[in-house]
Amino acid sequence: MVRLTLGQLVDRLGGELQGSSDIQISGLATLSSAGQHDLSFLSHAKYRSQLLSSQAACVVVSPSMGSEAAQRGATIVVDDAYAYWARVTQLWSKLLPTSNEPLIHPSAFIHPLASIDPTARIGPMCVIEAHAVIGSRTWLKSSVTVSQACSIGEDCILHPGVVIGADGFGFAPENGMWTKIEQLGSVRIGNFVEIGANTCIDRGALGDTLIEDGVKLDNLIQIGHNVSVGAHTAMAGCVGIAGSAKIGAHCTLGGGAIVLGHLQLVDHVHVSAASVVTRSLLQAGTYSGVFPIDSNESWQKNAATLRQLHSLRDRIKQLESGLPQRG
Repeated sequence: MVRLTLGQLVDRLGGELQGSSDIQISGLATLSSAGQHDLSFLSHAKYRSQLLSSQAACVVVSPSMGSEAAQRGATIVVDDAYAYWARVTQLWSKLLPTSNEPLIHPSAFIHPLASIDPTARIGPMCVIEAHAVIGSRTWLKSSVTVSQACSIGEDCILHPGVVIGADGFGFAPENGMWTKIEQLGSVRIGNFVEIGANTCIDRGALGDTLIEDGVKLDNLIQIGHNVSVGAHTAMAGCVGIAGSAKIGAHCTLGGGAIVLGHLQLVDHVHVSAASVVTRSLLQAGTYSGVFPIDSNESWQKNAATLRQLHSLRDRIKQLESGLPQRG
């Protein structure tokens, strides 16, 4: 079991402690479920109602909520409570007891021509093919496949079932049948990338599929061949990116969003969940909609109008009924 005093926590991570440094923490929990030895956090005003009733030993809050949080007990005041909480979870994970399993599980298959950094962890039933490269401190969990000549950088995490370097979807119609186009490129993944369970990133047809540093991909995402994803972009579950699309840096795509092939999204584009991107988005901003996609502000106005169409139709019919009939 992990045990830390608030003083030890603040010494490691910073923050302004209001309360006794000797208070001991043995768990992390939400405001509603926290007990008297748990640390919790409040980063969004919608959970403010849970603050005073929380049993947490200490709550991490932003300065705007500091005085209110202090009414109930110990607090750690920081500029960004959510980012601080992320660092708390990282510290907690490092302090948890570790197993003595080997870095490379005996059930993993690693081709003799693959290059695996000595600090990388390769989990059960993983497959690493010839000329694949796995960087330092990267962790491949169970049943991950890294195909031939694909490379993964440093400090990456690939969750169970990830496939790196499956063939891109390339077929040419010929005489009523489909002729396979061999996929001769690879996949290159940068550093500090995290890829969720059962996500697939296809190899390029000729050039490479590229995932830059710091990209975060959720579960069940499909990245087509020759796609480029810029640094620190994040995608939620079930996103689909068709072949040769170029996604900029610091973009976000909500769950189930689709980007059609050969389109470009510039840096700092944010696509709402379940939206379908049917044209390139060449200005930073938030976009929503199924068809056609539009700026979020414009889409919200149009969506509000659509909800009134039926009543507007009835009003127009009523107005028309009072007009004189044409001869």
